[in-house]
Amino acid sequence: MGTWGTGPFDSDLAADFVGELEGLTHQQVINVLGRAFQRVSDSGERLDAGDAAEAVAAGALVASTLPNSPIAIDPDDGPREPLPEGLASLRASARLALQRVLQDGSEMTTGWVNSADADQWRQEVRQVLQALGTPADH
Repeated sequence: MGTWGTGPFDSDLAADFVGELEGLTHQQVINVLGRAFQRVSDSGERLDAGDAAEAVAAGALVASTLPNSPIAIDPDDGPREPLPEGLASLRASARLALQRVLQDGSEMTTGWVNSADADQWRQEVRQVLQALGTPADH
């Protein structure tokens, strides 16, 4: 697995996940993102880094579609096709999954060689969480 930065799309796992969205119908995209959140929420004490990376990427995609969101997806990182409307329905699932990604037992919290990178990654995930807000926020 290659990781070249701390952003939501800065790993082979995240890039592959986004690539899997290509050519899917809008409903299929919503389903794939929802399943990414569900895998994290259903994880036991240990959360696989791959599932975590996919959930973070999915969370950033959902957050980027919300009104007035500070999360912008670089065209080189995101899907080639526009994201479907209706992703806001995944906000609660996304928040739960990203909160889990930051907890003990998540390989993503311990897999960093450099502690500054780990701190930056946590900050990036928290920014996505903040953008997701709560349904009453938007």
